Amino acid sequence: MKIADIRLTPLLVPYTKPYYWSQGVIEGAGVVLVEVETTEGVIGYGESVATPSAEAVMAHLRIAASRCIGRSVFESNGLLRDAYQVMFQAYGTCSSPRYAGQVLAGLSMALWDAAGKTAGQPVHALLGGKVRDEIRHFGFCQGETAEEVADDAEVLAAAGFDVIYFKVGRGDALDLETARMVRDRIGPDHRMRVDPNEKWNPLHASRMIRKLADYGVELVEQPCHCESVMALAQIRAASPIPIGADQSVFTPFEAFDVIRAGAADMITIGLHETGGFANLLKIAHIAEAADVNICLHGLYETGITTCAGNQVAAVIPNLDDANQHMTRFLDWDIVKSPDLTPVNGAVKVLEGPGLGFEIDHDNVARAAELHRARNSF
Repeated sequence: MKIADIRLTPLLVPYTKPYYWSQGVIEGAGVVLVEVETTEGVIGYGESVATPSAEAVMAHLRIAASRCIGRSVFESNGLLRDAYQVMFQAYGTCSSPRYAGQVLAGLSMALWDAAGKTAGQPVHALLGGKVRDEIRHFGFCQGETAEEVADDAEVLAAAGFDVIYFKVGRGDALDLETARMVRDRIGPDHRMRVDPNEKWNPLHASRMIRKLADYGVELVEQPCHCESVMALAQIRAASPIPIGADQSVFTPFEAFDVIRAGAADMITIGLHETGGFANLLKIAHIAEAADVNICLHGLYETGITTCAGNQVAAVIPNLDDANQHMTRFLDWDIVKSPDLTPVNGAVKVLEGPGLGFEIDHDNVARAAELHRARNSF
């Protein structure tokens, strides 16, 4: 059960079409594949989001990996704490819990995958046992125009998603036209959520939220800049629609501050923000004490993160009934099995050992080659 080797491979998995949001356009999922191999030959897999530079993320992962060789895969909490200390605290030059979370998430996943495979148990069993049999997701509709988003929303509603979610913050006229068209397509019985991704200040948010209320929007996620808890609290206090915190919360300390300030009705958080399982569960516990739901977040990721998120979501009592799911945007995946496509808006809790998936080595090679081709300058 000792760690014998840690390997890193930069990958790029393309999307079927461009991904539009308030901050730009994304063409694919760039990740760093993390493989943790034990002295018994067990291999655990994880992934770290490789933005803005796979090389930078791997440089820090190599430092973290150096603290892990020779230690047990069952020591992930201590290993990740030691890695953060040696990377960001040892010289007193910086404190970077948000960036560290992005870097260390893949290592956390791989350690838990290896631990679960070694024990012959799914990770959720090692975390204390599942409290549900399925994870429910929202239908994440995408497109450049309002009509494209509405077309996608109609498909997702027909596929059994109770909650439809889409990006706003792309211009007031476009946002309102999108909300109107989506509501027309999905009808009055489906729930609808929107996400401006920090593009509105309190005054702008107040104006837009009043108008969006006419279309039955049930939640506005992270309307304002993530660093101002006061602004988020101000918006929530005046809003006729519940407010979610996303980019405002990466750490347990931030979760505590947001909840204490009464700034959010829900917290959206994922493994890539928290740096892995331990901090995500701490945030869930803090939120549970305030009767606030956790919505599992998604980023530019492959099915590895979907499986890891499935494992941790299975044990969170205050998990929301509409969580993010990102593999639908992939042209192809590096997970061979199981099928991660939601059925009637849900994915069953995975029961295989570790994170519960089989890696597709051929597609890993494809993704590695695509990364090399896109970064050959």
